[in-house]
Amino acid sequence: MPRSLLLLCLALVSASSSAQSTSSQPPQQGAPAVPTIQAKAQLVIVDVVVKDSHQNPIHTLKPADFTLLESNQPQQIKYFEEHSALPPAEAAQLPPLPKMPPGVFTNYTPAPDNGPINILLLDTLNTPMTDQAFVRDQLRKYLKSAPPGTRIAIFGLTTRLLLLQGFTSDPELLKTAIDRKRAQASPLLDDAVGGGGGPAPLSETLTNMGTTPGADIIANLQQFEAEQQSFQLQLRARYTLDAMNQLARYLSGIPGRKNLIWFSGSFPISILPDGDIQNPFAVVASSEDEFRETTNLLTGSQVAVYPVDARGLMTAPMYDASNSGAKYRNPRAFAKDQTKFFQQTAEEHATMQQMAQDTGGHAFYNTNGLSHAVAEAISEGSNYYTLAYTPTNTKWNGAYRKIQIKLRQPNLTLTYRRGYFADNPEEHLKHSASSAATSAGTSADKPPDSIRPAMMHGAPTPTQIIFKASVLPIGGPPEDKLAPGNSAVPNLKGPYRRYSVSYAASPHDVTFSIQPNGAYQTSLQFLIFVYNQDGELLNTIGNTARGNLSPEAYAASLRTGLHFQQQISVPVKGESFLRIGVHDLSSDRIGALEVPVVSVKNLAPLPLPAATANTPAVTSR
Repeated sequence: MPRSLLLLCLALVSASSSAQSTSSQPPQQGAPAVPTIQAKAQLVIVDVVVKDSHQNPIHTLKPADFTLLESNQPQQIKYFEEHSALPPAEAAQLPPLPKMPPGVFTNYTPAPDNGPINILLLDTLNTPMTDQAFVRDQLRKYLKSAPPGTRIAIFGLTTRLLLLQGFTSDPELLKTAIDRKRAQASPLLDDAVGGGGGPAPLSETLTNMGTTPGADIIANLQQFEAEQQSFQLQLRARYTLDAMNQLARYLSGIPGRKNLIWFSGSFPISILPDGDIQNPFAVVASSEDEFRETTNLLTGSQVAVYPVDARGLMTAPMYDASNSGAKYRNPRAFAKDQTKFFQQTAEEHATMQQMAQDTGGHAFYNTNGLSHAVAEAISEGSNYYTLAYTPTNTKWNGAYRKIQIKLRQPNLTLTYRRGYFADNPEEHLKHSASSAATSAGTSADKPPDSIRPAMMHGAPTPTQIIFKASVLPIGGPPEDKLAPGNSAVPNLKGPYRRYSVSYAASPHDVTFSIQPNGAYQTSLQFLIFVYNQDGELLNTIGNTARGNLSPEAYAASLRTGLHFQQQISVPVKGESFLRIGVHDLSSDRIGALEVPVVSVKNLAPLPLPAATANTPAVTSR
């Protein structure tokens, strides 16, 4: 039976309770089958994109068509699966997302939700301000024609990693996140090097002005400026590595392929080593452990990196009209800047190529069509083969192992990750489990239940239960106390704004048991988690509603749907996100969605209720 968005109003017998851990629940039903790395099997997973000479994806290949080598030793392919994007003709037939009134959101998607997911990383740490604005314009252009059901999350990189919008296929939520991310100058970026028109070094300025300071003064100035630029580069590399490590940890808890599309005006560090380089950690100095961890998390978690040069099609800044006149009266200064520009640009593009090659992605530079680059990256990352093997070399000694894949058919291009560090997989699994538990808001020694990963900030939104949620502010002044039934983290301080969340869930996705008297029983859990922009859990509410419906009420529910209501308090200060979920306790099916509070806080508020009970009201109509 097709799942449909229905309206509401079913009588439920409500029994309020806080969200409880149910780690004994059976595995989530309906989830796409994906290979997982088990400590005993020690599988290595490799995604392979295969294209012809016209850059079109090749389909219908078989395992026998592939030869897989690790460190020049043949490996047996133990898992094989082909993944294909929805053909354009079929995608065009998909129904559009329903038009929702202001403040109403849904987890419904017209396309299958078992494909790869996409991450847009807006890097303001390494990008001049003018190029940041260009990137946002290009992303708005892409969203106008994005295929239905394309799941995207948006992160920002300043001196730290920021989650701007969790995974969603709703273009309006994505547009809101892009518009909310304003351009900002990086305190560690020399815009003059990136073509942004920043000030020239003081030593060159004095020379170009005809001032003739002593050679020792010029030498001291040049040394100081070189040390300052080196220090800024090291800081940017440090912040970038920290952010990539954090992002890798986050994505490691999400199954399947992830396409990381990284918009940046400068790439200060290669996040993966070249197997031919003797010391791949020289660029990160004393950060070898973090670099190695980031590498393994990204490659082991099926993350393909698509670096995109946010500067577009570049010309040397020396040829800009603003730089004519006194600045380049000295021919040596012109030649020096020209050499520096081309050398730095070549190095950055080589870094981009290496990142893409070693993770199975693709680099985009010297193009102004950034919206086309996004479309191409998402399309390429949706047509691939997944191969898995157990290495014949069982010595997990931390060495870098090369992967090589060959095809029987000639003249085909293969894109895949080129190797990995052979660290102990059992230690990696322990660390990943601990990180996933922490991210889900649980302690490391207490396994998360099936609902908590779905309630993780920014995670893909499950659609086993389709529902709508109306999120509206409640009028009146900010409050110092939390709404009844809310459970905040210690030391959280107000003032708070209270929001009303009304659910409308599809009964076709809910399990009912028929009793001897003909009644239909069900048990649903409704949850809201409040997160700040750093992904920290601030406040929660969880209620369980148990229904006992007559045959007539059940028949009516199939036409009108299920309804529930909760109230949640959100801190007035700072940006917050509401993660809203519905959990069928009988079948363990889950639906969830995420809403940035900025999308609803300026809507017309609901009247402040005269009195509020400790349990949410349940409507019967």
